[in-house]
Amino acid sequence: MKKLIARALVPLAVAVLGLTALTTTQTPAQAAVVLNSSDVTANLWEWTWDSVAAACTDHLGPAGYGAVQVAPPAESISLATSDGGAHPWWEVYQPVSYKLTSRLGTRAEFAAMATTCHNAGVRVYVDAVINHMAGANNTITTTYGGSTFNPSGYGYPAVPYAYDDFHHANDGWCADDDAVIDDWNNTSEVQNCMLLSLSDLKTQSATVRTKIAAYLNDLIGLGVDGFRVDAAKHVAQPDFAAIRSQLNPTTAEGRAPYIAQEIFTGATNPDLKPAAFTSNGDVLGFSYAMGLRTQFTNGTLNNLATIPSWSLDATSDRTAAMITNHDLERDGTTLRYQDGARYTLANYFLLAYPYGRPFVYDGFTFSTSNTGASPPADTNGFVTDANCGNGAWQCLHRSTGVKGMVGWHNATAAATTVSDFTTTASNVIGFRRGALGWFGLNASGGASTATYRTGLPDGVYCDVISGAATSTGCTGASVTVSGGSAAVTIPANGAFAIHAGSRSGGGSTTPPPSSAVAVTFNGTVTTTWGTNVFVAGNVAALGAWSPAAAVPLSSAAYPVWSATVSLPPNTAIEYKYIKKDESGNVTWESGANRTFTTGASGTATRSDTWR
Repeated sequence: MKKLIARALVPLAVAVLGLTALTTTQTPAQAAVVLNSSDVTANLWEWTWDSVAAACTDHLGPAGYGAVQVAPPAESISLATSDGGAHPWWEVYQPVSYKLTSRLGTRAEFAAMATTCHNAGVRVYVDAVINHMAGANNTITTTYGGSTFNPSGYGYPAVPYAYDDFHHANDGWCADDDAVIDDWNNTSEVQNCMLLSLSDLKTQSATVRTKIAAYLNDLIGLGVDGFRVDAAKHVAQPDFAAIRSQLNPTTAEGRAPYIAQEIFTGATNPDLKPAAFTSNGDVLGFSYAMGLRTQFTNGTLNNLATIPSWSLDATSDRTAAMITNHDLERDGTTLRYQDGARYTLANYFLLAYPYGRPFVYDGFTFSTSNTGASPPADTNGFVTDANCGNGAWQCLHRSTGVKGMVGWHNATAAATTVSDFTTTASNVIGFRRGALGWFGLNASGGASTATYRTGLPDGVYCDVISGAATSTGCTGASVTVSGGSAAVTIPANGAFAIHAGSRSGGGSTTPPPSSAVAVTFNGTVTTTWGTNVFVAGNVAALGAWSPAAAVPLSSAAYPVWSATVSLPPNTAIEYKYIKKDESGNVTWESGANRTFTTGASGTATRSDTWR
């Protein structure tokens, strides 16, 4: 949501697919392949549905991205004129109905995109605008789908919503004379008054909640796997929890949809800080993005060793981490594509450091003198397909370096901590993720050569930022690890990354198993009815950390849950217990990963108590 659109908010209108249509039976978009077990998301903001589908097939799926985030799909206002020019980008944040006819494509194109992305192994997350409808101060009422609305009368018949479905000045909820938020630390005002004159939905109403849930369930029925909830700070936590309780499981995996909430930082009131909202899902990492901008701008990458001591918005497991998004790049409060190498290096770091779920952002290019300008579009405002060769679109997600780092992130996911953080200079650093991978970053103007402890077995490894490992060698730079260390030359304003799977020639860094070790897991875990317990870990036999592939445990000796698993011999194993409820919600036990090393053969037993 744009924080500065308080200007003359204008029209909206769209197609005729009201709430009645939302309740019709949908054909689920089923995944034809197993979805990628990665927590990396590409945020392709205001890309058309056809462009997103092509990106999933050609780049995101093959590179190992776990999801793609798309812009709001609901019918919105259509402004031929505004203070930002014709058809400003923020039109899509002013919905007039929940029909899926938008400037980004049709309902059929959206459904086809979801199916195509699933077929490529990629989940689909939608930017959901549920706090408000189009602005009550609009004077133009044209829309992209032809729906009508009455802004001053708070009438949105295509949903339908009427006057009593919204908050108003001094109505018992919004204790403010103009009904617009003025005190950003007043919880009642922030959550019950209008954000920048946008018609604020009365989410305390069961009727309103049901209509919002119907919209989200319509999207789930078409294959949507999660939501980035716009302006979630302005919806009371119990209200959103009530909406979430009505959501269906996803069609591809049968689990609760992923939630990432936009909770802009800055409030001093604890009830309005991001951490207060994590019971409903993840929160966007605004402070993390702003903190990274400070360190990269100041050339103090050595400070990145102590990220947990920063003033972060939430814990790592509850943060959707990013370098920027559409609001932040326009405000200049974070790094953005205009920052060149620093921006690219920060994205590499985002994928290398184990904090949050990484979201790699790509929108369209813009002038800092007109931050409200439209994405590339025709004269009627319908966005044209993304073209990564004409300079109008940002396409970092498909670069060799970022795709290589997505693979590196996935390959090192089981190592959840950083070791041997080395500062060669204030702006040259290196670190390893256990014995799975090493990463180095050089934000200086000259190449830097130093010896680093990699944690990897001896051999020749290919840098995944400049190229890849093949059966015959490396397509980019390479380095030799000897005695676990390597003398690495990191190019100026560049990075270097190797992992256990990037060995030159495609050789394995793990000796082939001679015989399996039968390991019995006995976890003492108390549960509620309908909840089951699983064990997940860093090897394929334990699901490679994917909850969907975790090993189910038997409750025959409750509260001890047990299973015997064949694991590779002489292997360092990391694991944790997880709970899954009837809705597919997953809860991981707290604390560090449990660890042990299997023997050469035979059996072993692990007896643990849930943390």
